Amino acid sequence: MAAFSWVQSLYAINGVSIFVRLFLAVLLGGIIGFERGIKGRPAGMRTYMLVCLGSALVMITNEYMSYVFVGADPARMGAQVISGIGFLGAGTIIITRGQQVRGLTTAAGLWASACMGLAIGVGFYAGALIGMFFILFVTGIVHRLDTTLVSRSRLIDIYVELRESGHIYPFLEHLRTLEIQVRDVEVQRPKYDKENQSALTLTLLLPKQKRHYEVLVDLNAIDYVGFAEEV
Repeated sequence: MAAFSWVQSLYAINGVSIFVRLFLAVLLGGIIGFERGIKGRPAGMRTYMLVCLGSALVMITNEYMSYVFVGADPARMGAQVISGIGFLGAGTIIITRGQQVRGLTTAAGLWASACMGLAIGVGFYAGALIGMFFILFVTGIVHRLDTTLVSRSRLIDIYVELRESGHIYPFLEHLRTLEIQVRDVEVQRPKYDKENQSALTLTLLLPKQKRHYEVLVDLNAIDYVGFAEEV
């Protein structure tokens, strides 16, 4: 009976409940942040801890306000967290020199961590714990599966910068010698380079058993290629 009463107290607003909720937010946010940090992502353990902790604190505050002020909306502040976390996620999204977008998974992870913090803050412990495992599953196992499937695909999108615009035709001919089919090509001018240089964005169909990294190595070895990367 005493054990049941103690567990029941975790769902009320008191000193023990507040400590447990905030501690759990720091712990679960830190676990997800650690997994992202060891992969060198822009947002690491401390960022995820703070996002989850702040979200939990907001939800606890909102729940407290609903008790103190009759008629207060218990979900209003939490809704602002869900929409407002976007500014932090946007800061982790970058566009590389080849117009490749990176950081979307990190931004989505921060948003999911904020939602997990809201669940903890309102006392929805089971949802937060199960949510944490699914977030780790998506950022870890599914990430490796996605990378494997993409690397084995015969279609590849690449961005290439050529040292001179006159090298476009020789470059396309070189692709044909490698038995690579050009499905789509867009010619553009590099944003930060000399005027006589050119850039190409291509969709290529690779021969069977030809890996993406092998193609990039071959292309970067060409003298008149500034650099080539997958997008």
